[in-house]
Amino acid sequence: MQPTLNDLPEASRKKLVDMLNESLADCGDLYTQVKQAHWNVKGPAFIALHRLFDEVAGAIAEYVDELAERAVQLGGRANGTARDIAKKSSLKEYPHDLASGREHAKAVSGALAAFGASARKGIDRADKFGDKVTADLYTEVARGTDKWLWFVEAHLHAES
Repeated sequence: MQPTLNDLPEASRKKLVDMLNESLADCGDLYTQVKQAHWNVKGPAFIALHRLFDEVAGAIAEYVDELAERAVQLGGRANGTARDIAKKSSLKEYPHDLASGREHAKAVSGALAAFGASARKGIDRADKFGDKVTADLYTEVARGTDKWLWFVEAHLHAES
């Protein structure tokens, strides 16, 4: 841990940094999964999903940055290399054999739902350590993730 005048106890900050790095790995993985869908989607809804997945990825990239910066603000280190992400992500592997918009929408929805659930747990965990700022960050991430899940899932409710 780096020295800081942040008034949270160092033991709490250390646990928060570990938690943020876990989320950073999942969020970085989520970003690459959504980009995988963006690049490979095919079918009648191609342009709508291609653009939507790009918007989702852009929002997720912002969450990656916010999570990483919060870890450093607390005196920790952000561990967000591709190798860190691959080793630590708890998300399921994205299938490489998908093509249709519906298949990609289903896979992206699953990844967004898993990450959103994890972000909601982060709210409570950060609160447990007395860090309302990190809890607020997780609230922001969960709110945004739920919105993107809603947008993507809407493509699953349409007639095939």
